[in-house]
Amino acid sequence: MKKILDIITEKMQQAFVDAGYDASFGRVTVSNRPDLCEYQCNGALAAAKQYKCAPIMIANAVVAKLDANDYSMVEAVMPGFINLKLSDSFLQAYLEEMRTAPDFGVEKVGAGQTIVVDYGGANVAKPLHIGHLRPAIIGEALKRLHKFLGYNTIGDVHLGDWGLQMGLIIAELHERQPELPYFDPDFTGEYPAESPFTISELEEIYPTASGKKSDPEFSHKAHQATFELQQGHRGYRAIWNHIMNVSVADLKKNYDNLDVHFEKWLGESDADPYIPAMVEDLKARGIAVQSEGAWVVPVVEEGDRKEMPPMILVKSDGSAIYATTDLATMVQRMQDWAPDKILYVTDKRQNLHFEQVFRAARKAGIVPMDTKLEHVGFGTMNGADGKPFKTRDGGVLRLEQLIADMTDFVRAKVVENRIVSEDEVEETTRKIAMAALKYGDLSNQPTKDYNFDMERFAAFEGNTGPYILYTIVRIKSILARYGAWEHLAIQAPYNTEAKDLMLSVTKFGPAMEMALANEAPNQICAYIYELAGCVNKFYHETPILKEEDEAVKAGHIALIGLAKRILEQCIYILGFQAPEKM
Repeated sequence: MKKILDIITEKMQQAFVDAGYDASFGRVTVSNRPDLCEYQCNGALAAAKQYKCAPIMIANAVVAKLDANDYSMVEAVMPGFINLKLSDSFLQAYLEEMRTAPDFGVEKVGAGQTIVVDYGGANVAKPLHIGHLRPAIIGEALKRLHKFLGYNTIGDVHLGDWGLQMGLIIAELHERQPELPYFDPDFTGEYPAESPFTISELEEIYPTASGKKSDPEFSHKAHQATFELQQGHRGYRAIWNHIMNVSVADLKKNYDNLDVHFEKWLGESDADPYIPAMVEDLKARGIAVQSEGAWVVPVVEEGDRKEMPPMILVKSDGSAIYATTDLATMVQRMQDWAPDKILYVTDKRQNLHFEQVFRAARKAGIVPMDTKLEHVGFGTMNGADGKPFKTRDGGVLRLEQLIADMTDFVRAKVVENRIVSEDEVEETTRKIAMAALKYGDLSNQPTKDYNFDMERFAAFEGNTGPYILYTIVRIKSILARYGAWEHLAIQAPYNTEAKDLMLSVTKFGPAMEMALANEAPNQICAYIYELAGCVNKFYHETPILKEEDEAVKAGHIALIGLAKRILEQCIYILGFQAPEKM
């Protein structure tokens, strides 16, 4: 269904035409003076220059052509503003259509299009740490938003599984257990199905090996092992499979705890087979050129205001780098899925890298010009003191520990305030903690750094996840006491608070489209904070269940029921759920 602003604009444009003026002057906007009106049109001011007459004359002529039944107030104000307030009947009809339409009548702007969201960025053999929180939850929210707006969505974790870290692990394992069959060049049998290490052992092996990179002999072994692995060394490939199986199982468990789910678990290794042919093709067509022994793709474009270094395709020693893998991954994605849009969610410090890769991909014809390539670069999560988030001993905090800390903090509040019965504590705590964690992050603009403040994020008041949940739970409680409500129709607004709530509900579709256009989940947070505020104001000013007129009461219930459904849809997109009680 059409957005309410589009409907009002179309009516205004027709009124301009009927009054003898061009339709282009009839654009309507949400009022910047809500104390005066709900919507406004300033077109008469611009039209006055073209038609050489006073703007107030044009405004009065246009107002005379508007259907008064659509508005409770429509007036021309000096020097030529047109101020509008919607009529109760107009608003009632619009919300009733929203209530009964699939997905509240939101236009599926992505219908027929496929998007790949590259997010997560986990490295195998390494535990997830707090640096993995933002790409996981921002990426998941953007994927869910695109899906809600009609896109066919493919979320790919794009694992780091093919670089030097693999060689480091193999070299360290060889030093510890040289008798393993993987290191016997004469072994021709089947390798063991059981891994020679657990996930906890693997997470100890890698940092130990990484600490030896300064040792020339060990470093050479690790680089050689990486090279042989990528060349197909049978024993090393078997070790690699063990690393993948053990590590990915652990990663999936941790992502599941975050309610983050990927459609594809592909990695750098999956792109590797595409690299040789791609590199040779770029060389043959002159897209790649030699520079100081390396092969590079010049990506400077006319109009660049700052230096744009070439993208390195192959280093002087013959090895590929991240850019090579990212380019080859695009080859694979275009071949397998032909997406209309690829979205990368990574640290904003990778902006230059992705600009180089995007330009190279278009220059090489790997990605068509009409395929959108976007990088959502996010800022850093710092501690409450504004300094980089560290553990007490100065290390990087593991993600599962951050989740556990937030959960423990919330559980203490739930128990202390006796919010729910003992058997409901854990489930309620889990949902509130996840809302606090995710909303605390997502309510910030992705590109901005922010301070992680557990006490503020977990507060039940203010612009927080728990406040949004509390609003939903409050509505659930009222609806449960009322009884069956799903069939109830929207009625005309009962009071000012009801109309404010109804106007807020109408902003749902535009808010989702705006969040999509800007790749900004924080705009969804801003919308539901406004909507929750309107719900609570309506609740405080209106005797919902105490209303004696059953028809009026039914209207109250229908309105808050619609608000609840929209709030629940929004928090689902953001990646959390509301408990039954709070």
